[in-house]
Amino acid sequence: MKMRTLGGTGIKVSPYCLGAMMFGAWGNTDHDDSIRIIHRALDAGINFVDTADVYAQGESEEIVGKALKGRRDDVVLATKAHAPMGDDPNHRGNSRRWLVAEVENSLRRLQTDHLDLYQIHRPDPETDVEETLSALTDLVRSGKVRAIGSSTFPASEIVEAQWVAERRGLQRFRTEQPPYSILNRGIEREVLPVCRRYGMGTLVWSPLAMGMLTGKIRRGQEAGTQRAQRTPGRFTDERKLDAVEELVPLAEKAGLSMVHMAMAFAVSHPAVTSAIIGPRTMEQLEDVLAGAEVTLDDEVLDRIDEIVPPGVDANPGDVSYEPPAIGEVAQRRRPIGERAAAGN
Repeated sequence: MKMRTLGGTGIKVSPYCLGAMMFGAWGNTDHDDSIRIIHRALDAGINFVDTADVYAQGESEEIVGKALKGRRDDVVLATKAHAPMGDDPNHRGNSRRWLVAEVENSLRRLQTDHLDLYQIHRPDPETDVEETLSALTDLVRSGKVRAIGSSTFPASEIVEAQWVAERRGLQRFRTEQPPYSILNRGIEREVLPVCRRYGMGTLVWSPLAMGMLTGKIRRGQEAGTQRAQRTPGRFTDERKLDAVEELVPLAEKAGLSMVHMAMAFAVSHPAVTSAIIGPRTMEQLEDVLAGAEVTLDDEVLDRIDEIVPPGVDANPGDVSYEPPAIGEVAQRRRPIGERAAAGN
């Protein structure tokens, strides 16, 4: 693997990052097999592993921790916090109270004394970003965390966090982890340019569009994947299916599999540091690894731009974070007595 620098951290990481979401109850329940997959990825030159506390409610972190015994110093290890980890309303979010407690839980499950990258999984409208950055700054100063990052943040919130960090003398987000694929290019419009402006590294998730870009999900065929069962609407959108039907012959003409074309596309963007792969089986990992040397020429990239234009999501409804200003009706509508432009 040709190493790339993770933003301004000085940390060198592989262009493929091993995502651990599918290890545990959400995917591969065989711990020994999951560990073998992790070891195979490391042996192939991947030195970057990303997980999260919420993946199978901590089970993914536990599997990663077991797999990294004796190899921890050779791995750039990242995890995330934010999502609910139980019924207690304070066991979630981006508050100091929760982050200071949850980082200890992650360290224990991962069997390590520090995290190379600790990321905030989603924005938290109920918590001031200064509160979050202050807590993360203390974790960095304590030596438990080396660098901090955000995940699936809108460009405006990335900028706000950078400004707050500068004004208050706090650690700033060094990375962003957004969704990105041939079918989901919305971040090219603002998020990726903002990350480049602030020198942030990016590790993009779902470069295979949750399996839509494997070539196995086609029009008229039922999607049998576990993700399709959890989010069926993402696999039946006509615009995405139309795009796939145009991408398949493009890959064939280029002599590539859909998987290899999709992965090569994701890592070809100058603002992308690493693309997260999330294999559930050894076969899936080997398939991705086999295309690590693929380079897409301008002709292929130009055709992709025609099928799904730059800065556009094939399905605008594929949102992974919806800000309250959009999701909450009360923030989009004045009280009925104040809606008219004129009146008594």
